[in-house]
Amino acid sequence: MASGILGQSNPAASTDTTVYTVPAATTASCTVNIVNNGSGAVAINLALAAGATPAASEYVEQGTIIPAGGVYQGGVFVMQATKRVVVNCGNASCAVSVYGFEQ
Repeated sequence: MASGILGQSNPAASTDTTVYTVPAATTASCTVNIVNNGSGAVAINLALAAGATPAASEYVEQGTIIPAGGVYQGGVFVMQATKRVVVNCGNASCAVSVYGFEQ
């Protein structure tokens, strides 16, 4: 089972991006950090979703603003098999990391 960095991405602007998918027959506990490396504030959406395009009920953050040079630090999320961490950032200057462990 994996532990430490489970997924990382520098998503394209305004695009739903799957950063991590829990493997089949596995449970994961993870946290999500999003760093805004841009020179202006950015709005982010974060979902724990069943597919690549989240349903409205799957968002845990929506329209959250990260200032220039700022960091969003998500809580600990416990996810069942095949669930995805999906991020959408308003610019291409975000660095997303998913840390945790699988069991």
